[in-house]
Amino acid sequence: MYYEFLEDIAQTNCIRDIHPLIKLIVGLGCILISVSSKSVIAPLLIIIVLSIVTVKIAGINPKFYLKLLFIPLGFAVISVAVIMFMRNSGEVIFSYPVFDWFNLTITRGSVNEGILILSRVFAGMCSLFFISLTTPVTDMFLLAVKCRIPRELIDLSMLIYRFIFVLIEQAIQIYNAQKMRLGYGSLKEGINSFGIMAGALFINTWNTAESLILAMDSRCYDGKFALNNENNKLSYPLLFVAGLFIVILGVIAFFTKDFTIFGAVFS
Repeated sequence: MYYEFLEDIAQTNCIRDIHPLIKLIVGLGCILISVSSKSVIAPLLIIIVLSIVTVKIAGINPKFYLKLLFIPLGFAVISVAVIMFMRNSGEVIFSYPVFDWFNLTITRGSVNEGILILSRVFAGMCSLFFISLTTPVTDMFLLAVKCRIPRELIDLSMLIYRFIFVLIEQAIQIYNAQKMRLGYGSLKEGINSFGIMAGALFINTWNTAESLILAMDSRCYDGKFALNNENNKLSYPLLFVAGLFIVILGVIAFFTKDFTIFGAVFS
């Protein structure tokens, strides 16, 4: 079975060679604007632009990209539904009497706020996926070194990131072996197999960590991991375009702050 990780895509996409600083400026800038926007215009623009860049320019599979976007959909819809019934401002659109003393009510203001939160969630996810699908983690670590982040924190993050994939790979191998031996044929067998897998994962991960320490010591490890300094050159025209894009989004978010879908302004 083929398991597709985000890091594999980040290493092979079409804009992998663009300097990570430019992609971080775009991604983090879009997150800040989408979170602080008072209307849906700026988040919708972020969703459209970053989706086009991620799919068309970076060459990410559209089906895989949509699957990633639908992951937070359930949580977002539940949150929006609760907000739509809890916020009561503006004209009543829908009302259902549950008890004599309690009605489920949807107003224009609650619909506007629900749509705004939903657009913020998707804009933020598009921004995060733009960064994760186009920027390898190794580039992030190298950029963190240049930003003078403490080296101990960077090395610890590298180890954690490495062992996440070790844990996933070993869990997949153990699960497939148990499944071939009908280890999940019933609920009782599944619980027992899961406990065995958890114990085996702990032992295997511990042994792998000890082997890694021995390997590093044998290679004269001095407390710092070597990083590839052959980073992509910073393109100042692209940096200018990225900054201009963020500024334009900020201006649009500012001048459209009073825009609402149903014309009801809420605080």
